[in-house]
Amino acid sequence: MAILGTLLKKGIKLRENLEQEYSSPAELQKQELKHLLITASQTEFGKYYGFQNILKHFRTEDKEFYNSFSTVVPIHDYNKIHQDWWHLSLKGAKNICWPGRIKYFALSSGTSESSSKYIPVTKEMTKAIQKTSIRQILTLSKYELPDDFFGAGILMIGGSTHLNRKGSYFEGDLSGIQAARLPFWFQHFYKPGKKIAKTRSWDAKLEDIVKTAYEWDIGIIVGVPAWIQILLEKIIDHYKVKHIHEIWPNLSVYVHGGVSFDPYKKGFSKLLGKPIHYIETYLASEGFIAYQAFPEKKSMRLVLNNGIFYEFIPFEDKNFNSSGEVKPDAVSLSIDQVEEGKEYAILLSTCSGAWRYLIGDVIKFVSVQESEIIITGRTKHFLSLCGEHLSVDNMNKAIELVSDEMNIDIKEFTVAGVPHGSLFAHHWFIGTNDEVDVKVLRDKLDHRLKELNDDYAVERSAALKEVKVDIFPVKVFYEWMESKGKTGGQNKFPRVLKNAQLDEWMEFLEANKTS
Repeated sequence: MAILGTLLKKGIKLRENLEQEYSSPAELQKQELKHLLITASQTEFGKYYGFQNILKHFRTEDKEFYNSFSTVVPIHDYNKIHQDWWHLSLKGAKNICWPGRIKYFALSSGTSESSSKYIPVTKEMTKAIQKTSIRQILTLSKYELPDDFFGAGILMIGGSTHLNRKGSYFEGDLSGIQAARLPFWFQHFYKPGKKIAKTRSWDAKLEDIVKTAYEWDIGIIVGVPAWIQILLEKIIDHYKVKHIHEIWPNLSVYVHGGVSFDPYKKGFSKLLGKPIHYIETYLASEGFIAYQAFPEKKSMRLVLNNGIFYEFIPFEDKNFNSSGEVKPDAVSLSIDQVEEGKEYAILLSTCSGAWRYLIGDVIKFVSVQESEIIITGRTKHFLSLCGEHLSVDNMNKAIELVSDEMNIDIKEFTVAGVPHGSLFAHHWFIGTNDEVDVKVLRDKLDHRLKELNDDYAVERSAALKEVKVDIFPVKVFYEWMESKGKTGGQNKFPRVLKNAQLDEWMEFLEANKTS
């Protein structure tokens, strides 16, 4: 039997899995923070903020140790930590926020910024991501999967694995940095293989994968939903088959992340010949944060003992301004202080030299005891023009419900808050290739949002006076992404458009005569 199959069938459990299973979240995180502080105590950052003094509080009560850390070290967003510290690492300086010289930087723009962010990736982080990846693979032993599946390949669609040499460091997609250090036993299963993965042109990469697809036996696909759906459609069209299982009969698992899969599920299922398992993962350029640990749950378990210390800022007006930026006096909580059902923005301190770093995601705990979370949106991707507090989670669910109700496939959408006289309106841009009655869709969407969000319902009878919906072919959304150099891989269309991004989108629609 293949190595991967043997690994899974034997139900091997990693020591780290057992540690998390039989230890309290607070205990694991206290040890993680201690390890990070000790390791970085002699860096410029560690000396500046007195890590050794903070460590003196380790033997005291848990809250005193955490409080000494959170009181002394300020909260950082990307701009602050880059301006104060990381730019020195980019210039080749050693021992800035983590021991040694940073040799790799992951380029990440996410969905909210036009310019690239340079996220440091240390060898410790690379190993941590690999270990968490194996932990997630081991969860497949809990699923009802056919024997043939366990020897099949894993198709991972990310950005180009080609890395650019920039003086003392390499830059590129995180997938490229990780691919350069794949474990030897995994390389046999990894598709599309190193040659195709290095292709810089997204279109050329897709064509190469399509041409080679028939030669592979794929059991797992990993990637962002929009681009995976495009790939599967191309393969089905190229080989003139009814569904992807005529090409890959052992395809049983799709691992997704980055955006909610709910709006894509209806269209995705049309490409399949049989049901498959959908598994959510939370892998960012800053680290592997969480993964779906149980088949019956849609939530993900935070990884508490593998290079990341977490803090949680209640996502409330007292901690964030109207633009989603954290306030200087924001209050953060440790994992033993959070509550189920409340939304929090995550802070990370990592083995790549991020310290109290605001990653920009908003999560909600569904189980504090098991550290199970769901992602509900982004700190800057929400709408609250007049107190409607509309989250991306609300938007995704409403789109899913409307799609099912109208039996249409909505592959992309985004929304903007705009003036309406002296008050406000929401302007939705919907991407579907189906024939749709715009007014019916608009009314159903508005109705569902009122059901999902009480604040929205209240404001629809007050300051939120109008909901406008425009419908476009799906290709319009992808053409805009292409115009910004964000095709393929890990790029996602923003769910909320604000300020300059909204202006760019409207200019694009006007220039292409689609509005």
